[in-house]
Amino acid sequence: MADRMGTWVEAMRSGRFEDAWQISEATLAERDPATRDDAALPYHLRWVWDGRSFDDRQVLVRCYHGLGDTIQFARFLPLLARRAASLTVEVQPRLLPLLADLAEREFELRPFDPAHPLPPSECDLEITELDFALGARPDAAPPPYLCAQPAALPPRSVAFCYGAGDWDPSRCVPQELLAPLCRHAPCVTLMAEPCSLDVLNPGGCAFDMAETAALIAGSELVITVDTMVAHLAGAMGRPVWLLLKADPDWRWPTQGTSTPWYPSMRLYSQPRAGDWDSVLEQVDADLKARSTIMAER
Repeated sequence: MADRMGTWVEAMRSGRFEDAWQISEATLAERDPATRDDAALPYHLRWVWDGRSFDDRQVLVRCYHGLGDTIQFARFLPLLARRAASLTVEVQPRLLPLLADLAEREFELRPFDPAHPLPPSECDLEITELDFALGARPDAAPPPYLCAQPAALPPRSVAFCYGAGDWDPSRCVPQELLAPLCRHAPCVTLMAEPCSLDVLNPGGCAFDMAETAALIAGSELVITVDTMVAHLAGAMGRPVWLLLKADPDWRWPTQGTSTPWYPSMRLYSQPRAGDWDSVLEQVDADLKARSTIMAER
């Protein structure tokens, strides 16, 4: 099973989605149906779709993973809605305002309450299963598919996010390494905490999706680590520079600087584990060059 998982990860990283789906299909065929949506497991470890057809059925999509996962795979919801008789999406409450326009007239949004989940429908899926279930590559539903009214920011503003939470500190960049970048353009932080960098909002950005999206929409560039902010900026079609650790999550390529998930995104990967200095040196040089070009326009 570990070898199969490793092969799946490599297939997803390299954009061989059909190969990854074949592995998912084989795994699904071997699962014990009694373990589907097992309440004894944490939500993020559960599997939901049992392989049954969702065409012309009442379908419920559950969002059991993180905010970033929901944002990444929300692109496929309109495709699913056009095939289902009806579609309800049980989504994290924080994301309800952001997904409202995407859902309009196509599917219903309901807040996900872990203590009181919605009862099963004719066909249930978890949102990260949608690419496999639909056989849909990322370019079947390209960004932008989310939008927001931009915050009023100075021209050439850059938004930063350097933290990814406590559960994976290796994704986080020390705040002080971003200080040189603030010389090149007006900057804002997207972190929900006070910031010592030279930014326009030193008190931080509230952990509010609408405010975060507005700052992203008002910025000309987002520089972020692998966290929800990266997915939100990519889903909005905004220019994003993503700072990645040497061994990134399954969704990010280990070679090259682009990703099929978000065409507006550029990847900056550590050359070796823990080496953020090299990454930020390249980002600093590229941002300086970009700022010079923008200033000459």
